[in-house]
Amino acid sequence: MAENKTVLVIGGGFSGLTAAVEIAEAGNDVVIVEKNPYLGGRVAQLNKYFWKLCPPVCGLEINFKRIKNNSQITFYTLAEVEDIKGEEGNFDVTVKVKPRYVNDKCVGCDACAQACPSYRTNEFNFGMDKTKAAYLPFNQAFPFKYVIDASACSKDCQKACKDACKYDAIDLDMKPETINLKVGAVVMATGWNLYDATRMDNLGFGKVPNVITNMMMERLSAPNGPTAGKILRPSDGKEVKNIAFVQCAGSRDENHLPYCSYICCLASLKQSMYVREQYPDSKAQIFYIDLRTPGLYENRFLWKAKSDPGVTLTKGKVAGITGDPATGDVIVEVEDIFGGSKIKASFDMVVLAAGMVPGTKDTKMVKDISYTPDGFVDASTAKKGIYAVGTLKSPVDVARSVQDATGVAIKSIQSLRRR
Repeated sequence: MAENKTVLVIGGGFSGLTAAVEIAEAGNDVVIVEKNPYLGGRVAQLNKYFWKLCPPVCGLEINFKRIKNNSQITFYTLAEVEDIKGEEGNFDVTVKVKPRYVNDKCVGCDACAQACPSYRTNEFNFGMDKTKAAYLPFNQAFPFKYVIDASACSKDCQKACKDACKYDAIDLDMKPETINLKVGAVVMATGWNLYDATRMDNLGFGKVPNVITNMMMERLSAPNGPTAGKILRPSDGKEVKNIAFVQCAGSRDENHLPYCSYICCLASLKQSMYVREQYPDSKAQIFYIDLRTPGLYENRFLWKAKSDPGVTLTKGKVAGITGDPATGDVIVEVEDIFGGSKIKASFDMVVLAAGMVPGTKDTKMVKDISYTPDGFVDASTAKKGIYAVGTLKSPVDVARSVQDATGVAIKSIQSLRRR
C-alpha cells in the first residue's frame, strides 16, 4: 500500500485547481504550491472565455470556494518546488517560500497601499500600468491578501505601510522559509508562458508603441485591467476603431516555435468581437496563415466572426510592421494570398497572436521526466506517481485543460492506493 495519502499539485492555475479540488473531494489531502502571490494562473488574466464569451471569474470563484471550504487542501503562494526525490507513494519534496510581508490578519482594507510611497511595474497587466509596492494582485485575488514587493521599496518605505495598518497585518520580519513535504503523488500543473514577441524583429513589438500581444489585449479589455475595460491604445489613449490581428506570431515557425499554439486563432476571433461590441463603428482585420478552430462549437465561433461585416479575414503572412511617428498608427505590410497582391495598411493598433510556451521550457523542476526539445513533457516517460497536466504536454485551451486535470486527479488517487 502507498505510504502517503497526500498529493502535491505544482501550480495553482485552473488545471492545478481542478486537479486539487477533485482529489481532495475524494477524501485525500492536497498541497498546492504556486509561485505567484495568488491562485488562478493565466485564466485570472483573461477577460472572457471563447466560445460563450463569459467572464472567467465565475469558474474561479467556484473553485476558490471549494478550496476555502475544504480542510484537506493546503496551499502556499510565492512558493516554488526546489527538489523532488523518492518514488510513488513516498516522495520527499523541498519547497522554498518567499516572504509576503503580510500575514493572515490582513482584511484587504487598502490602507497599506494608500500609505505606500513606492511603485512597481504591474506584471499582472503585462507592464501596462503600475501599482504601489504594497498591493493586491487583482480585485478578486485569492487569497484576498495584500503583498509587499520588497524589491520595489525605497529606503524605509515599508514602515509607512506598517504604520498605516491598524490590524497588525504587516510583518516586516518575515523571512524565506524552506518546507519539507512527504507526498504520495505529484501533479505538475505549471501552465504556460507567452512567447517573447521581441524575438520577432519584423513584427515591431517593443519598438512600435501600439503593437501589443494577445494577452495584453485581454487585460486592456478586462473591467479590472489598466484602462477599466476601455480598449485604448497605449501610446496616447486613443479609442481603437481600426485594429489588426497578426496570427502565428512565433508559432509554426522553425526559427521560433515550430508547433501550432492551438488557441491563437480562437483568441483573435474572440478579441475582434471585443472591439466590435465596444465600438460598433470599428473595423477589425485578421491576417492568418490558416484559421484553426478545433472542437465542436469553435467552428461556429469562426462563422460568427465571418458573418460580421466589420471583420475582415485575410490569408497572408505579415512581412513587416512599422510605426508612423506623426500619428502613432501602425503600418502593416502583408502578402494577400487570395488577392494576389501585397497590402500596406495603417491601423490604430496591432495585436500579435503570440504563441504558447510550456511552463517547463526554462525550469524543469522535476528531474524524473523527459521533455521534448520544445519543453513539453513526454508523459510516456514519466516516473510512476508523477503526472503532467494540460499545457505542459501540448498547447490546449481551458476546457481541455480541465478535462485533462480530472483524468490526472483519478491517476493520482490510483497512485495513493496502488499496492
